Amino acid sequence: MRRGNNTSTTDLIFLGLFPNMGNISCFIYIIFLSYIITLFGNTTLILLIWVDSRLHTPMYLLISQLSVMDLVLISTTVPKMVTDFWVKRKKISQIACGVQMLFCITVTGSECILLTLMSYDRYAAVCKPLRYSVIMTPRVCLQMAALSWVVGFLHSLVHTVYVMHLPVCDSREIHHFFCELLATLRLSCDDTSVYEMILFVTGIVFILIPFGLILTSYSLIFLSVFRMNSQKGKKKALATCSSHLTVVSLYLGSGFFFLMVPPTMYSVELSQAMSLFYNILTPMLNPIIYSLRNKEVVGALRKLLALG
Repeated sequence: MRRGNNTSTTDLIFLGLFPNMGNISCFIYIIFLSYIITLFGNTTLILLIWVDSRLHTPMYLLISQLSVMDLVLISTTVPKMVTDFWVKRKKISQIACGVQMLFCITVTGSECILLTLMSYDRYAAVCKPLRYSVIMTPRVCLQMAALSWVVGFLHSLVHTVYVMHLPVCDSREIHHFFCELLATLRLSCDDTSVYEMILFVTGIVFILIPFGLILTSYSLIFLSVFRMNSQKGKKKALATCSSHLTVVSLYLGSGFFFLMVPPTMYSVELSQAMSLFYNILTPMLNPIIYSLRNKEVVGALRKLLALG
């Protein structure tokens, strides 16, 4: 953002997490503990997929990319928030704010695309098992991962550049614990109502199109499972999809909730609560969901511990 006429410095100021709640020291320690659990869980999952040859499959390659995205997302916001609370410093430079915003929007968009592509992987595994190895080659998996990152980055770059070039008015206080796009947008002197409508429309597109594609994939999967004669085959097919469905529900569920909240009910506290859910809780739960509900991952972990 450019400096406005009444701005004496380029630094921005975070008001922090739930500023009206008073002492939140215990809450900050819980967030920091969640961060450590997330680092350990996602790093362990990536390590298992890397060292165990049985996990060198398209599904686990995509899961490892999801773990990388979760690590980037939570590491972009939580360390800064916790450090600011401990050292009693809540300033951030405009360049650092732009970088933080760029990473956050990139990962949120990339995860949405990746989860959609993962539903196609599950469709190919269940509905076209004989051709699965031909459809989901290592090259295709790498292209899927690259597509997720590139589209997420380009989408983020457009929004970040626009927001960070808006002039700042008198207040440089961001009513959030990180450079969330809407919270940062409210610092601008300009009328941003048209841009906010564009944001709303693009948000719907990034939710509804993936939702429609995922719904189509799983409709075909459930039809295929319903036609199976073997009960064992049905259970195995559903087991391969349950973890992905759970993660998709967490991601799209929070997205639908946020989009359905009318502007009259919007508040700083609601925005921060939703950010905590998506930036901290979801990255922490993802490796647990993919580990506890997956025999191959549990087996790889036991093998690694036995070697240790």
